[in-house]
Amino acid sequence: MKVGILAGGHGTRLAEETEIKPKPMVEIGGRPILWHIMMHYSCFGHREFVIALGYKGEVIKRYMVDYCSLNSNMTINLKNGQVDLHDTDGVQDWTVQLIDTGLNTMTGGRIKRLQPYMGNETFMLTWGDGVSTVDLQQLLAFHRAHGRLATMTAVRPPARYGHMEFDGDRIREFTEKPQTAEGWINGAFFVMEPQVFDYIEGDDTQFEKEPLERLAADAELMAYKHDGFWQCMDTRRDKHVLEKLWDSGEAPWKIW
Repeated sequence: MKVGILAGGHGTRLAEETEIKPKPMVEIGGRPILWHIMMHYSCFGHREFVIALGYKGEVIKRYMVDYCSLNSNMTINLKNGQVDLHDTDGVQDWTVQLIDTGLNTMTGGRIKRLQPYMGNETFMLTWGDGVSTVDLQQLLAFHRAHGRLATMTAVRPPARYGHMEFDGDRIREFTEKPQTAEGWINGAFFVMEPQVFDYIEGDDTQFEKEPLERLAADAELMAYKHDGFWQCMDTRRDKHVLEKLWDSGEAPWKIW
């Protein structure tokens, strides 16, 4: 099953990092968050990726082209330029298609542009800026069981501030930055049938607007509720949270 990853946005809220690289290439623990996402999928047996490029897509292209050589030992014949790679056991067995989907194309348009590369079969889709502990095997089983066109992973985002419960004016309970107990949001780990492409008009379509709204109105959108860890990387604060988790040696999403 192919996995589409949207990696073409400008990442304006991470401007300190994204002036020189696209947001999916911002590093956590010395590796782009895009690599962390791909490792997650790979752990569940999904190794065919189709990546929608846009802003500074050449950075992702260079990374993927050089990935094998940078993560292997090599022997170079300086006279004729021949390069022999060896000790490549640690290199992932992935097939990666890198597709230019336009500089200013909206999310729906980027997905639509991936249609020729996804095949006429069920596919997975996510954004290139979030990690989680979503069980992709259970997500896929849920999707296949309900028989609708699209499944969205719904998550409860981590709270940014401490949570208080009161007894009158007395604070009965205080929890520092818990996961929010109310409200579900789009966690962006999708499973979809190819008919979903028909809900997208073109480059100016924002997937989170008309396509998802129409799918919901047609009773073709289901929610897979994930109560576990989920964290996107929208801001410098989010990056620091993920870096701290990684450096602790207890990053929840690291299942490899």
